[in-house]
Amino acid sequence: MIEVRIHSLNVDATTNQPVILLRDPESGKLLPIWIGGNEASAILLKLQRVEPPRPLAHDLLMNTIRDLGFELERVEITRLEESTFYAELSLKSAERKIAIDARPSDSIALAVRANAPIFVADEVLESAGITPEEEYDEEAEVERFRSFLESVNPQDFMPPQ
Repeated sequence: MIEVRIHSLNVDATTNQPVILLRDPESGKLLPIWIGGNEASAILLKLQRVEPPRPLAHDLLMNTIRDLGFELERVEITRLEESTFYAELSLKSAERKIAIDARPSDSIALAVRANAPIFVADEVLESAGITPEEEYDEEAEVERFRSFLESVNPQDFMPPQ
């Protein structure tokens, strides 16, 4: 498993669907995962530190996990089958550890709420990861992502009504 970081959250210009890019800090490889609008909004709200007046679904699940005495130890994107990514939530309590099957988008939304690390299986990153062609300037990219977070609205990821 390789620990990755959220590199960016954008809208794919071709499909008009949100895509999250996870980045391996060591190799610079990027893993694009297309996600739903609700999950993109949930991730974006937390990254922007926006607290909704009532808990959203991911907040509710995170509160339930904590109230049951568990903590989200880590998220693992475990495999890729027929263009579908699979993930697991690794939960631990004082007495035990459990793994729960989950979608990567929901897993990432929970990881940002719990400040939990995100891992990707080596073979997933190898088969679906992309290497940026240009030299990567991490400082410039972090600043660009910060600017994006300050200017974007979660409703930007929702389909038109």
